[in-house]
Amino acid sequence: MAEIPMVFILAGLTAYTVLAGADFGAGVWTLLTFPGRVGPAETRDHARHAMGPVWEANHVWLIFVLVVCWTAYPVAFGSITSTLAVPLFIAAVGIILRGASYALRGQLDEAAGRRTIEHVFAVSSILTPFALGTVVGGIASGRVPVGNAAGDLFTSWLNPTSLLIGALAVATGGYLAAVYLAADARRLGEPLLERDFRARALAAGGCAGALALGGLLVVRDDAPMLYDGLTHGAGAAMVVVSAAAGLATLALVWRAHLEPARASAALAVAAIVAGWALAQRPRLLPGLTLDQAAAGRTTLVAVIVSVAAGAAVLIPSLALLFRLFLSGRLSPGGTGGEPAALAPATARRARSRLRAIFAATTVFAGVAVTVLTDAGPLLALGIACLFAGAISMFALAATGPDHDS
Repeated sequence: MAEIPMVFILAGLTAYTVLAGADFGAGVWTLLTFPGRVGPAETRDHARHAMGPVWEANHVWLIFVLVVCWTAYPVAFGSITSTLAVPLFIAAVGIILRGASYALRGQLDEAAGRRTIEHVFAVSSILTPFALGTVVGGIASGRVPVGNAAGDLFTSWLNPTSLLIGALAVATGGYLAAVYLAADARRLGEPLLERDFRARALAAGGCAGALALGGLLVVRDDAPMLYDGLTHGAGAAMVVVSAAAGLATLALVWRAHLEPARASAALAVAAIVAGWALAQRPRLLPGLTLDQAAAGRTTLVAVIVSVAAGAAVLIPSLALLFRLFLSGRLSPGGTGGEPAALAPATARRARSRLRAIFAATTVFAGVAVTVLTDAGPLLALGIACLFAGAISMFALAATGPDHDS
């Protein structure tokens, strides 16, 4: 059971890296607007437009990761946040400045301070992922000992591995953003913007790949335990998956297959997160394994049940947001497809009854199995039932009461 909250944390980190990372990368492209076939103003406007509906939602994942880590692994959380307080503070300031400048920029179309606000936004879009990357580097390289502020406040994150991962975070964010923005430009019917961002995606992908491969040499000398995990076993397999997905993305972008490129680009970055986790397993911090760091069983059960319940609202809501955005319904003047014809009232009532029965059954079974068993397969089954029940209840509530036609 001690590993289940860590799976949640890694899933949240992956989502934050893939979604918010691209969000930060879009901010980078508001600064690096040349060379290109369209002007800097059009490039910046396109990046801002693509971020508009989703930029606030992306930080949900960071909050989720912090809360689960704090609750499920309190000793590790305290050690990490106290030793790495400086880069975490820098990241927090960067997020605040970025949000404030994004909001202000929308009100300053013709004002004299517009360019200053845009520069603050772009710089904070680089500073924040870099600082968060140094946090990951400090943990991965074993520079965060157990205890309150037990590690050095500066060398814990100002070291070769941390600086490498910080730079890689900025590069991968730019790479993801360029791929996504090229696809958005095609959807909006902007061929010149599409070509610009395809070129940027190829350049950023090449830079990120070279930085990742060259970084293995840095990690070998600076963090040998991490290097061994990344070059052997499951960690090495994830490195291969990331490299293969990255090469596939470059090929897809080159051939202008942009929708598949979105998925392969996300897979390349997600595999990096998985590779780090597998390379470090079961060590969480030096001298502290995952089992040793975990809170008591009651707390872990509460975390698992709470995450399952929260998923009933969070996952479908975010899925709906991104579906509306990617379909163009949140674009200015965007129109969605025609609504499907309503099903007959009898069929709708039958489906609602089935959903209600399924939701009640899976929630009851999930709570019972999760609370009463410690066995791995049964525990996994119980968690799956909880998530299935939570999502079913959301679907039931979202459809609303049935009315006769």
